Amino acid sequence: MAAALHRGLDFHDDFSGPGRRSCPSADGPGAIAEGVNACGSGTRRATILCVVSLLVALALALLSLHVPPAVAAPAAPAIRVRLLDGGETFDSRLLLGKKVLVVRFQASWCKTCATQAAGVQRVYERYQDRDVEFLALHVEDTERDARRFLRAHRTTYPTALDPDVRVANRFGFKHAPYTIVINKRGEIVARLEATANEARLAAAIDSALKPPRGKVLPKAP
Repeated sequence: MAAALHRGLDFHDDFSGPGRRSCPSADGPGAIAEGVNACGSGTRRATILCVVSLLVALALALLSLHVPPAVAAPAAPAIRVRLLDGGETFDSRLLLGKKVLVVRFQASWCKTCATQAAGVQRVYERYQDRDVEFLALHVEDTERDARRFLRAHRTTYPTALDPDVRVANRFGFKHAPYTIVINKRGEIVARLEATANEARLAAAIDSALKPPRGKVLPKAP
């Protein structure tokens, strides 16, 4: 027991733990000098390790703050078609910087299109005075059948034919109905499949009407 107590009070022992070097005991002037050099060397190493650790921590903090740039929305292909009513030419490029464009791919033979027709008309009436333009393109349809569909559902938004789905295929069309929302910068910001209802279409338009911060709209041609 006495030996253990003596061992516990021996301040010349290595308190730094296994594998770590302590300052040697100061037994005489030579030993004191050697101890100072050893302790000084240990202090320098500790300082270097501390600085390196701080630099690594700072680098990790900067990396955690880095926000990757947002992926730009894809540019919409230009649409140039002849409207059924009046025979006027519709050119989507004329809307750049002016209006949000909603492109609706539908057909007279499409049952879902018929079910959603009243809702689409309501959304059109709701936004027609809010810098929003609609264009319905009847895919794989004849002019006669398309006009019958428009009369039956009392639609008043601009409509044109896309019988060979030439325009539709450029927008990734797979089946009707299919709705695209294009913002004022000419970017596709929403693609709504057949299950998209009236509320989802309105929400997509509302989102497109809000310009991102720091972006300038292109000048209208």
